[in-house]
Amino acid sequence: MRTLNSIFILNTTIVRPEFFFISGLAGIPHTKYYYSFLCFIYILSLLGNPFVMFMIYSDHCLHSPKCIAVFNLAVTDLCVSTAIVPQVIDTFLFKSHLISYEACLTNMFFVYWFLTMQSFTLTVMSYDRYVAICFPLRYNEIVTNKSMLLITAITWIIAGQANFIPVVFVSRLSFCKSIVINSHFCDYGPTFRLACNDNTPNYVIGWTHSVMILWFPVLFITGTYISIARALLKIAAASERLKAMKTCTAHLILVGLFYLPICFTYGLGSRIHQNARIINTSLGMVLPSILNPIIYSLKTEEFTESIKRLYRRKKTHITGRKQLING
Repeated sequence: MRTLNSIFILNTTIVRPEFFFISGLAGIPHTKYYYSFLCFIYILSLLGNPFVMFMIYSDHCLHSPKCIAVFNLAVTDLCVSTAIVPQVIDTFLFKSHLISYEACLTNMFFVYWFLTMQSFTLTVMSYDRYVAICFPLRYNEIVTNKSMLLITAITWIIAGQANFIPVVFVSRLSFCKSIVINSHFCDYGPTFRLACNDNTPNYVIGWTHSVMILWFPVLFITGTYISIARALLKIAAASERLKAMKTCTAHLILVGLFYLPICFTYGLGSRIHQNARIINTSLGMVLPSILNPIIYSLKTEEFTESIKRLYRRKKTHITGRKQLING
């Protein structure tokens, strides 16, 4: 407690640098090609996620709890890639490694806020699949559009508050030694480790934060799918079992894409090389933003039918205009 009080009371001793230096991938030749690849992914994300959002918004048949969660996932994917990739492009393609102190803390907050929302949204989607398969007769009663919108709003608020606290504690640190952040953005861990005063509270907050936004969601999703597997084993008809499994396929792919690289990286901790850590985390952050729209627009029956309806309406509209002009 004395340590915490000393951090908050002795504001006059806090040393805040004017800039931080984002080091990124050090010692690897031709890294510009990797960052160009991230730029390409970002462009695809700007095309794919708004398309999914447009389809759900414009088609009333997609106004369901499941699609509300998919819409929210598209929003968070777009936000994550926007919070990371433009900064990476500016830093490494245009050799602008310096970032101001205030901009660094702002970048840290928004990146972790949106990443937390990705994790929470995947957790909510697993709950949706759990209720749909384990309690199919009560699904429409338990999971409604109103309840899904409420859950979504609550998760945004919790995620914002949860990520504001670490940023506040970083702002209480003194940086009188190195200002080089060994990451591709203002990463929380590499940043607070640069402090020259006591950063023990930051370690505690970082550990608590990882449990809340990473390990607890992973355990919850694992538990829901264990229950789903048990429910599927009770279904006698193989065709019905296969149909129920298909409704979970898209979500399971997304879970693997998001959690496996991050869990692998943070599970190894300091044993993983800095460059490998940056590549794993950056790919884990941005790859889902382009794969999620592909998976849900091409591999999900509701979306393929919606695309077909949109195409038919567009074709009918064009045909009608031609007939009106020719007539």
